[in-house]
Amino acid sequence: MAKGEGSESGSAAGLLPTGILQAAERPAQKEPKKKQQLSICNKLCYAVGGAPYQVTGCALGFFLQIYLLDVAQVDPFSASIILFVGRAWDAFTDPLVGFCISKSSWTRLGRLMPWIIFSTPLAVIAYFLIWFVPDFPQGQALWYLLFYCLFETLVTCFHVPYSALTMFISTEQSERDSATAYRMTVEVLGTVLGTAIQGQIVGQADTPCLQDSNGSALASEGTNHTQSATSLKETQNAYLLAAGVIASIYVVCAVILTLGVREQREPYETQQAEPMSFFRGLRLVMSHGPYVKLIAGFLFTSLAFMLVEGNFALFCTYTLGFRNEFQNLLLAIMLSATFTIPIWQWFLTRFGKKTAVYIGISSAVPFLILVAFMESNLVITYVVAVAAGISVAAAFLLPWSMLPDVIDDFHLKQPQSHGTEPIFFSFYVFFTKFASGVSLGISTLSLDFAGYQTRGCSQPARVKFTLKMLVTIAPIVLILLGLLLFKLYPIDEEKRRQNKKDLQALREEASSSGCSDTDSTELARIL
Repeated sequence: MAKGEGSESGSAAGLLPTGILQAAERPAQKEPKKKQQLSICNKLCYAVGGAPYQVTGCALGFFLQIYLLDVAQVDPFSASIILFVGRAWDAFTDPLVGFCISKSSWTRLGRLMPWIIFSTPLAVIAYFLIWFVPDFPQGQALWYLLFYCLFETLVTCFHVPYSALTMFISTEQSERDSATAYRMTVEVLGTVLGTAIQGQIVGQADTPCLQDSNGSALASEGTNHTQSATSLKETQNAYLLAAGVIASIYVVCAVILTLGVREQREPYETQQAEPMSFFRGLRLVMSHGPYVKLIAGFLFTSLAFMLVEGNFALFCTYTLGFRNEFQNLLLAIMLSATFTIPIWQWFLTRFGKKTAVYIGISSAVPFLILVAFMESNLVITYVVAVAAGISVAAAFLLPWSMLPDVIDDFHLKQPQSHGTEPIFFSFYVFFTKFASGVSLGISTLSLDFAGYQTRGCSQPARVKFTLKMLVTIAPIVLILLGLLLFKLYPIDEEKRRQNKKDLQALREEASSSGCSDTDSTELARIL
């Protein structure tokens, strides 16, 4: 019997190729895994995808209120409802879209790319209709509210998966950091581009009464009433032309992103049967200490910079007296931020991300103090604007560069929890927009209590003092609180390098396990 078994085994072995037998006899050798490099073309295609959100957001942020009041001629109360509800809905849609993405399945295009592809044409249509004046004046407020909320929903369907895409373009931390630096540079350029396109095109048709709105409200009102229908139509067409140009940029950027970036799946994720539920994932994410500390720190620093951003125009106009220099000062800030983002990328790779946070964000404090105590001086204001751009670049780059490190740390502590990336990114965006809403509310209430005069050429001393506090002292306090919270953030460079090694070992283990399963299946099929 034993002899028969041996003969059967020998005959079966004779049917197998020698290579298969040798592979089965010797233990599998691990081949060194090649470092996953992204080409410059890949990084540029990924970065271009960040432009649509910034270009449209800048145009809406700076010009939608003026458009509703002076071009669409919506009454001020209805305009305030449109702007407030639109902003609140925008913040709500981020976790909602994050939930929907977390329930999505992987397709041939990936899990995130289908959201970007299918939301783009609808978002472009909704954006264009925001800047269209309908012929029925009674339902105008409902028209703008509907398409404003619809566009914010659709652009969220683009931006949340795009933000989460950072985790799926490469498994290498250094490559993700480099791609994030490219992205932040393009996004800052997008803010400049959105402001420039909308401002230059609409500025050609702007009426003088929008700029020259002094105490003689009757003269301004008389000018508006005597304005010809042709002139008003030209202004409406200018807004439509600007919307068409920006919508075209949106489509081109989405096409470049889709064709130039390939979404990649983690090796260990493919072995999981089903993704966890959204609420369980949310509970795990919000209980992850490094994420909570990172969000808390950047919530305060974001609130500081948004206070400056929201009140910058009023501060330049009334406190400093530079009514006609606002656009140039804004351009100086954004260009400075654009040129210094590569410097910050080099700095964080050389000295670490926490060090970059402390130096980059705190660098704005001395210049804010200078603005608080100096007299009105245009040259010094431009110097401060350039210096502020350096700090704005750090505030743009560092949160998106540090968030993937938090997700890597989460994956090591919760290796069975996959599909949570959209939750991380969507709730970070939610808290950022929450900070924006808080800054808007604080600013408006403070100016109202100070006695702000609508359409006034000058403002009372209390209003000027309030604006100075909102742009200088309040941001300084918030920045210091944010930096204090960053002291509690546990992922330093040593921890980040250790996480990188542990994740690499996890990926290699998953890959070798997958290869072993494949070899066993092939051997059984041949036998």
